Amino acid sequence: MQQFEFYNPVQIVFGEGQIAKLASLVPEKARVLVLYGGGSIKKNGTYTEVMEALKNHSVTEFSGIEANPTYETMMKAVAQIKAEKIDFLLAVGGGSVIDGTKLAAAAALYEGDPWEIFTTGGQHIKAALPLGAVLTLPATGSEMNNGSVISRSETKTKLPFMNRHVFPKFAILDPTKTYSLPARQIANGVVDAFIHVVEQYLTYPANAPVQDRFAESLLQTLLEVGPQALATPHDYTVRSNLMWAATMALNGLIGAGVPQDWATHLLGHELTALYNIDHAQTLAIVLPSMLNVRRAAKREKLLQYAERVWGIKEGSEDARIDAAIAKTREFFEAMGIKTRMRDYGLEVSAINAVVEQLKAHGMVALGERGDVDLAISKLVLEGSY
Repeated sequence: MQQFEFYNPVQIVFGEGQIAKLASLVPEKARVLVLYGGGSIKKNGTYTEVMEALKNHSVTEFSGIEANPTYETMMKAVAQIKAEKIDFLLAVGGGSVIDGTKLAAAAALYEGDPWEIFTTGGQHIKAALPLGAVLTLPATGSEMNNGSVISRSETKTKLPFMNRHVFPKFAILDPTKTYSLPARQIANGVVDAFIHVVEQYLTYPANAPVQDRFAESLLQTLLEVGPQALATPHDYTVRSNLMWAATMALNGLIGAGVPQDWATHLLGHELTALYNIDHAQTLAIVLPSMLNVRRAAKREKLLQYAERVWGIKEGSEDARIDAAIAKTREFFEAMGIKTRMRDYGLEVSAINAVVEQLKAHGMVALGERGDVDLAISKLVLEGSY
């Protein structure tokens, strides 16, 4: 196992009806800005519950955060924060709203050009406004981590940053708030969480059985509850387990002390930035080919994945790896997520366009060993078409 530090200060408040606890979770004298997306929280009752809980607080709103939150939109939120002297942010929504809120929290106190937050990966953030989250879509795990991914429309760029100052103070997880979500969003959430686990697990052995077994249990849980979440939208137990699995997939625990990949995500980010394809859809496009192209470097863990997650024990090593990759693709397709670039109407020319973006953004040494160069990325994209 590799050396590591693990730190996660997020208070999780889980279960039906827990939004009422906002009254005590948010500081009494705080000037609160509630941030959300396109208004679905008003249709499903979440907005009303939040406002009722905060009725004795000073509250204003910022809406319109996109499914892929943009830098331009969040700079408008920062302007409002400064104008209204806001000192507490509350994100109400899915990972996109929470990611955007993290940027606003950091940028509001950042000295200099806020875009430097991304060009430095968040390293220069010295402070951020406190924030909390009310989660309505299980997917990204942003409610319990210190990461954010933001798109910049002007340059067709999608970049991440991480910093301890943007950990939420708390996150409320009420599974009933997922009941009204469209099937596409639930499917996206399942696939997103699944690939978050894969990026931390399918690398090379690090003699870390605790992390491996934990990751495998999360993958098996997602394989089980994913289809159930589509079939029975109002099943509280199913939605509870999905919500908690997605949170645990990216709160830092299973990635502590083990190598991590993230090449699939970085290629996926470019597909989203260029062609506005859903984040989870881009991951489903890239991952099967990524595993196939890099099967030699990932051989031991792919065989472990085949046996422990899919129960594949018969056949040659290559046959077992082939079967595990095929099963992975079949799972995404069964969730309603297509796994080929052409399924989304992209032309073959998109391959070179993505490679050029990777080059422009310095994404030339990706993966757990830093050996995914532009040539390998192109092979992966060709296999994804």
